[in-house]
Parts: sequence; C-alpha cells; structure tokens
Amino acid sequence: MIWAECLNTLRHELSDNVFTMWIRPLHAEERDNALVLLAPNHYWTRYIQEHHLDQIRHLVNKASAGRISEVHIQVDSRPGEVISQTAEPASAHAATEISNGAGRERKAALEADDSKAPPTQKKRQLNPQFTFALFVEGRSNQMAAETCRRVLTQLGESQHNPLFLYGPTGLGKTHLMHAVGNALLQAKPNARVIYMTSENFVQDFVSALQRGKIDEFKQNCRSLDLLLVDDIHLLTGKASLVEFFHTFNALLDESKQIILTSDRYPKELTELDPRLVSRFSWGLSVGVEPPDLETRIEILLKKAESNGIELPRNCALFIAQQVVANVRELEGALNKVVAISRFKGTTIDLEVVRESLKDVLAIRARTMSIDNIQRVVSEFFRIPLKELIGPKRTRIYARPRQIAMGLARELTNDSFPDIGEAFGGRDHSTVMHACDKVRELCQSDPAFNEDYQNLLRLLQS
Repeated sequence: MIWAECLNTLRHELSDNVFTMWIRPLHAEERDNALVLLAPNHYWTRYIQEHHLDQIRHLVNKASAGRISEVHIQVDSRPGEVISQTAEPASAHAATEISNGAGRERKAALEADDSKAPPTQKKRQLNPQFTFALFVEGRSNQMAAETCRRVLTQLGESQHNPLFLYGPTGLGKTHLMHAVGNALLQAKPNARVIYMTSENFVQDFVSALQRGKIDEFKQNCRSLDLLLVDDIHLLTGKASLVEFFHTFNALLDESKQIILTSDRYPKELTELDPRLVSRFSWGLSVGVEPPDLETRIEILLKKAESNGIELPRNCALFIAQQVVANVRELEGALNKVVAISRFKGTTIDLEVVRESLKDVLAIRARTMSIDNIQRVVSEFFRIPLKELIGPKRTRIYARPRQIAMGLARELTNDSFPDIGEAFGGRDHSTVMHACDKVRELCQSDPAFNEDYQNLLRLLQS
C-alpha cells in the first residue's frame, strides 16, 4: 500500500517522538487519484497541514510513480473509530475491525480503563523515599532546600512562584520536588498534587487529543494546588508548548504553586518559546551545584544507614573522593561496593572498596590529572599554559593559578608538594595558601565561586 511505504520513509526522516505522536495514528484511504488522510480532530489536521503535508505529498507522489497527485487531510468521522497512540497504521484488517464493531468495543474498553485511572493520575505517584528528612544538605544545595521548605508555608505566593530549580543531572532536584509534594500531602491529604516529567505532559496531551478529551485534560491540569514538572527543558512540540503555556498562566492566575526543574538556567532555554521562558523567570530560580566532599560523605553514610548497611567512615571518605560528578553516581558506587562485599561474604573495608571501584579509579587516574586540570583552566581563562605554571605573579595569571591548584587538591590524590612541583616547582606552603584562598573567595565572591563551580562541572562531566 502507498501509505505503508510512506510511513516507512517517514519513520526514518522524523524524530521518534513526532512520528509516534502525530504520524503513526493517521489512517489513509485512496479515492480516485487522491490519498485522503484521516485525523482524530481539526487541531490534528491543522498541525499536519502546517508541518508535514508537503513532505507527505512528495513521498506519496514518488511512491505511486505519479499516479496519486493529490493528498488531503480531514477529520475522521467514521462512527466508533478510536485512534490509540500505539495503534498500527491503517490496514485492511483494521478497516474490517472497525466495520464489524470491534472499534466500538475497543473504545468502550479504553473508556472503562479511563474511569479507573484518569490520565492525570497515571504514573504520578510521588516517591515516598524523597522527603526532606532523607535529603542531605550542604553548601551546594542548602539554598534550594530552604527555599522548598519556605514554599510550603507560602504556597503560591508570587516571590517564589514558579520555583525553578536548575543544575546538572543527578544532584537532587527531583528529590526536593517530591519532598515538597510529600510534605504538602502529609499536611493536607486532600490537596491536588501532580508530578510529571515534560514527556508525561506531552504524552497526556496527545492522548487527550486522540480520545477527544482535551477539555477534561485542561480541567485536570488547571485545578491543581501544586504542579511539579521535571526536566522542563525537554518539553517539545508546538501544540504541547502552547497548552503548557496556557496551563501555566491559569495556575499562576489562581496563585497555585508550580515547581519546575531543568538542567539549565531559564534564560539559557533558547529552544523554548521566549514568552514561556520569561514566565519561568517571574518567580525564583535557584541553582543546585555538585555536592562538596563533606556532603558526599554524609550522603553515603545516610544512604547506607537507611538501607541497614554498615559503612565505615574512612570507606565513605574514599568513595566520596573518587566519585564527584553527582549523587546518582555516588549511590551507584555504593551499591557496587555493597554487592561485591556480599558476593565475597566480607564486611566493607578499604580493600573491598578499592576492588569495587577499580574501573572508576582507572578512569579518574586518566582524566583527573594535574596536567588535564591545568589545560582546562588555561583554556577557560584564555591564558597560555606556560604562564599558568610560570613565575609571573600578576593577577591575571595568579588567580587562575590558585584556582588550578585548588582544583588539583580537590580532584586528585596528589599531595601539596606534588602539586607545587607541577606548578613550576613551587613550595608546598604556596599550594596550601592557594587552596585556603580559593575556599575563602568561593564563600565571599559570587563571581569567583561561579567560575570555580563551572570549572568543576567541566572537569567532572
């Protein structure tokens, strides 16, 4: 069939998301010298006309060797027809199924399922383990945690609505978001709370379109007390962006709290509609940084305690020194250590930890070297490498040199004398002074701290 051949081509030319949501559910019928595409509703037809109809016409003309010269799209008005998100493209079997009433039976089954689990309640359960009590705070996330607590006492107030948590993956943003939801439901069991990823939002929106229940979808989304949306930077699709825009505005107008997470600061989300991005900045944006050494140790100890695992502090220190990128990798390393210790039937000690993390140690030895740190710092500040390790004491070279020494001390196992030797044969006391100065400036100078944290992310990515 001509349409089946076109589908195979479109499957490779379009993204999986677009093909699954917008193209695959279409049915097609050949009428005289034209191909008629059948869509669930008028909104669907407008989307196809604006974005894909010319492409489809070209493919149909090619596949039919010019026999089919016209392609039209219209709303599918056949009685009882339901287009599910996972349905296969139209076929003779599907047409027979619809004509003999099976389509109506499938529709009734789907509606029965809907009555048991409304779309906005599917896969929306908060993780009971993600609470404030189990969240380990440190300098890198303290402001974010405190702000989330404050939101509970000032729900919906404009100074932190929306609350936008941003930072690299695996640092606890989702944990904090769930913690707010769990705490609110504990205080107010009847509160309407929905947690979803941006992908969930798109899927629910498209499903509502397909089922003709867009009004129900809007009502469910716009009658909430708290909306939690994870990974908002992944929100895609013109239609879903428009709907989210209106949902967002409706909730803000009613002073309902919104919490969003992203891997970037709002103004860096250049792929999203500028109007939406500007609204993300209306409330409060709080960054979550990679945890420092002490916080990583406490995370490991608390994780071990909550799982009934006896983890010596010196082992936690060793793991925390080797795994610095994010909390997920930290917990993954602990899980591997526990698995090895149980396999060997021994308690956790440094020997078991070293054996468990030998792959991590090998990679770290290659990437977390003083040479690599020096190269990254010199490129970051755009200064020659020879000046970074050279004798000049002018500020333009001295400050980056101190940062590089501080990073070398934090990210490698090299001693003060070893670091000093790598920086032009400097004395160990010079390196110690540089590390103290870096810690001091990170606390007192926001611009300096931002540079240092950016370098940490570059080296740990």
